[in-house]
Amino acid sequence: MLQSGFSSLTGGGILAVLVTVLVTWLFYAVTLHLAATFFIGDVPSQLAAKAALAPALVSLVLQRWGIESGVVSADLGVAVVLFLTLVADGIAISVSYRLSTRSTAPLVALHLAFAAVLGFALNNIFMFF
Repeated sequence: MLQSGFSSLTGGGILAVLVTVLVTWLFYAVTLHLAATFFIGDVPSQLAAKAALAPALVSLVLQRWGIESGVVSADLGVAVVLFLTLVADGIAISVSYRLSTRSTAPLVALHLAFAAVLGFALNNIFMFF
């Protein structure tokens, strides 16, 4: 039974945090692998799994402790989180796939596009919001 102060089954505990990080990491890894396969060709999926951890952690940390705690204003919060997540994504992709900046930028843009389309589709299917 839920206590009156909790808004979810886990109550925002460590299990909820771990599952959120794992699901976000998996989502970014799948969309990055799709984008990299489209852009580069046949690539190992382990590279996407390695590179996807950085943007997943940056986006979750900034959303939790950046916007909610007031470090980043609510008006600019989404833009700041998106920009810094894309920067982390670019650095991680460049290191994991050993690409130059000139080749990394289009892959980051494709990753953003794949993540947006898949996120929009999953949101419509499962009605998260």
